Amino acid sequence: MSLDIRACDAAQLPMDLLLEADPHLPHVQAYLATGHCYHAQQNGVTVGAYVLQARSLGTLELMNIAVAPNCQALGIGTQLLQHALHSARQLGATRLEVATGSFGHQLTFYQRAGLRVYAVEPDYFLQHYPEPLFEQGLQHRDRLRLAIDFG
Repeated sequence: MSLDIRACDAAQLPMDLLLEADPHLPHVQAYLATGHCYHAQQNGVTVGAYVLQARSLGTLELMNIAVAPNCQALGIGTQLLQHALHSARQLGATRLEVATGSFGHQLTFYQRAGLRVYAVEPDYFLQHYPEPLFEQGLQHRDRLRLAIDFG
């Protein structure tokens, strides 16, 4: 099956899908208002999405990247991330940043694409999320910031 990834309006993105990657609704709503939104469809059904947001001159941040639970582990996330890197360049960015937890599959997912850790935000998830976030039986506390510079 072919994957069709296109820019879209924020209203076209399924909120339940975005909340898979970022479970705090106010955060998601805030970056949707000013973000560059993209959705991935297979046979007319949205199976993935991502949102880029300008951070500073030449820098975009990947605010959300999500794949429908029943479509995970099929390479869709990798295609979305590659598309996001390409889109960031097309939008004139010289750097793409992303923030994620300090452990879990997301960290290696971004590192495989060439992003590197440049900062740690201690206790970020404790201070900015109303409910504890757990993955693999561990509570997320610190947030890592990763980036790739386009040369």
